[in-house]
Amino acid sequence: MTTFATRRSLLAGAAAFAAAGSARAAVTLSPPQSVEFDPAGVAALNSQMHALVDQQKLAGVVTLLARKGKVVSLDAYGALDAASRTPVRSDSIFRIASMTKPVTGVAMMQLYEQGKWRLDDPVARHIPQFADLKVRTASGELVGQSGPMTMAQLMSHTAGFGVSAAYERDNLAETDLQGMVDKLARLPLFSQPGTDWAYGPVVNIQGYLVEKMSGKSLDRYFQDHLFTPLKMPDTQFWVDPSKADRVSKIHTYDAAGRITPTESRVQTTPPRFLAGSGGLYSTAPDYFRFCQALLNGGELEGARILKPETVRLMRQDVLKPGVKIDLYGPNQEGLGFGMDFAVHRRPAESGLPHGLDSYWWGGAFGTWFWIDPTNEVLFVGMIQNVRGSVPGAGTPEVRASSAKAVYAALRTHTT
Repeated sequence: MTTFATRRSLLAGAAAFAAAGSARAAVTLSPPQSVEFDPAGVAALNSQMHALVDQQKLAGVVTLLARKGKVVSLDAYGALDAASRTPVRSDSIFRIASMTKPVTGVAMMQLYEQGKWRLDDPVARHIPQFADLKVRTASGELVGQSGPMTMAQLMSHTAGFGVSAAYERDNLAETDLQGMVDKLARLPLFSQPGTDWAYGPVVNIQGYLVEKMSGKSLDRYFQDHLFTPLKMPDTQFWVDPSKADRVSKIHTYDAAGRITPTESRVQTTPPRFLAGSGGLYSTAPDYFRFCQALLNGGELEGARILKPETVRLMRQDVLKPGVKIDLYGPNQEGLGFGMDFAVHRRPAESGLPHGLDSYWWGGAFGTWFWIDPTNEVLFVGMIQNVRGSVPGAGTPEVRASSAKAVYAALRTHTT
């Protein structure tokens, strides 16, 4: 496994990473009507986003809409910095935060295809330090696990670890992924494996496993097996200094509710802690290529990253009956969870317009996407706000409004 000393040597090789990912595929736009979108409806979607910028609710927004492999809209509007008014562009770079998780999930599933692990494997088979983790009960008592946590549970936030906030004092990202695992091995679980969905450190643990199983650092693995083959030159854990002026500021709201920039640091060197849970930068066109490969069954323009049956496995609900996703407090009804994706399982319960088996996730700064295999639709949206994914925290609910507009524009669709 890559050591910290070895990782530091990558600083000297950052230029090599930039060169390796320099190939960019042009985005060709197709008429909306060529894939059964109403052009007026697509224009209405973009007008909605523009209005939020004009109302000073967003600084800038980039959206991409595609169906059947054809991009029918790539729209950029507003500014990278609400103070300087630097225009946002279609290739502007955003911190995608938890949209990193599906990338880590795909890396894990590549190793799954190689026979490195199985869904029913005990996690301790691959991380022996976790073999005897105790569970802290509501009364504070430490008890044994009723059954060993499995890899399927690790891939679906049900392994028994707590939510991220529960580890703030432990500073899990203090050193590197090995240091995180060492700390977690000394802490109790918060629930019996399989019994609760908790949004915590499990995808960073997956990143550790990618390193351990592949013998590569996570950034190198992503570059070699995902970003280079899929032609995603602007996606990595850091931004080449030559591209720093393309990165959006993170924004918040002033006392009057108007959008305003924060002091936003751009990571321009390889970080010590490679957060498979939330560390990537990317662009809408880059992330589109990742999503399109999955919608195609794991292949894009001759580059195969997964087998079709593995992609289908990733969007199968693996939660036990009664376990529900509760990211923002209330249960998110109608959804299941697969391998690092939420999955749309019961549209009648969710009330969402997405097709059955659509899968998605979003990032803390408000970035969002979904892949709809039933209707062959995918969508990517990029904004950059503090608490941008939290309903009621000030950011307009662009995830809901964009989905409503997209499916209203689609002349025929199946839920």
